[in-house]
Amino acid sequence: MGALSTALRSVLAPAVPLERVRMLRVLLYGFVIVDVLTFSRDVLSHATSPGFFQPLLLTRLLHLPPVTPALAWTLLAVILIGCALVIWGWRERLVGAVVAVAFWVWMLYSNSYGYVAHDHMALMVALAVLPTVPTGSGAGGADTAGGSAAGGGSEAAGWALRAIQIAVVSTYVFSVIPKILYSGSLANWGNSAILTWASIRRGTPVAHWLVEHTPWLFVPAQWAGLALEALAPVVLFLRGKALYLTVALYIGFHLSTLVLLGIHFLPTVVCWAAFLPLERWRGRRG
Repeated sequence: MGALSTALRSVLAPAVPLERVRMLRVLLYGFVIVDVLTFSRDVLSHATSPGFFQPLLLTRLLHLPPVTPALAWTLLAVILIGCALVIWGWRERLVGAVVAVAFWVWMLYSNSYGYVAHDHMALMVALAVLPTVPTGSGAGGADTAGGSAAGGGSEAAGWALRAIQIAVVSTYVFSVIPKILYSGSLANWGNSAILTWASIRRGTPVAHWLVEHTPWLFVPAQWAGLALEALAPVVLFLRGKALYLTVALYIGFHLSTLVLLGIHFLPTVVCWAAFLPLERWRGRRG
């Protein structure tokens, strides 16, 4: 049992440098500022349309009423100010927890008016777990409050990063389920013309050109996309160059959907940074 516990702990809470979490905080909280001002700004317009309120399960469990203009603007102010304070480095855990609650409520309102944006799942998980990482450090930079390991690594930081990583890969795996429900089987979806249809309906000029000149490309592309989604958990076990190349592959996948269909998935894309040794970039800059 002791060996099993140690192995499980090394998988779920590997000791990683605290600087990696600090860098990730700056990136993700900076992105949240952009997100609430652009991609999920619809909460402000929802506040003027209470009749369209279709609360999600969690929204119902929390007994949240339809969002009002005053509540929407208050949430926005809390998120913007809180993110700025976390980036500045002021009471990251306390302020981060406040931002997490405000952003979750913001996203519940964003998704309770007829459209659910599952690309935000990993970002929501990230904001929930980052405040659990203590920022105080002891000798050698080890996180004395959050569990440290030889070499100054923090298991608390490792657990938070692992939670974000699992949320990232789960986004892809869960996306396979509606494809089965929609078409009856993965084979039906993979061999369908859904990507061709989407390219015609909402595609960019590049997609229209491909439909006209290389229509045979779309079915293999659909199967390639299915493979990336179904095999996403493998990323959790990769290391080194194999990991970095795989992260680049998934980012390239999203770049292709942006070029072809105008779908960006940025909230998930930025969370791929949780797989990367961000502290090395900081060291090079220094």
